[in-house]
Amino acid sequence: MSYTFLALAIFFEICGTTCMKLSEGFSKIVPSVLIFVFYGISFVAFTIALKKLEVSVAYAIWAGLGVALISTIGITVFNEPITSLKVLSLIFIIIGVVGLNIAGNIN
Repeated sequence: MSYTFLALAIFFEICGTTCMKLSEGFSKIVPSVLIFVFYGISFVAFTIALKKLEVSVAYAIWAGLGVALISTIGITVFNEPITSLKVLSLIFIIIGVVGLNIAGNIN
């Protein structure tokens, strides 16, 4: 169940970050308000996930997947340029998240 809450935290963090872009510097009211709603939900879900997960592993997954997914959204939705260095960096983030997750499971 903890990983379900972690997945929800990641999802709502991505929604909040996307709303940051859509708010155009807080000039659009709906996305501006949604930033705080989505981040609030994200922090609540993340806090519940931390009841059973190690903070180092959970935070690495939350932050790493958040970065990778929001980068993908930036490239696909907001037409940000994609470069080989961006792709390589995202691969390293994913490798790091997987490595920390594996390390957290080794006793």
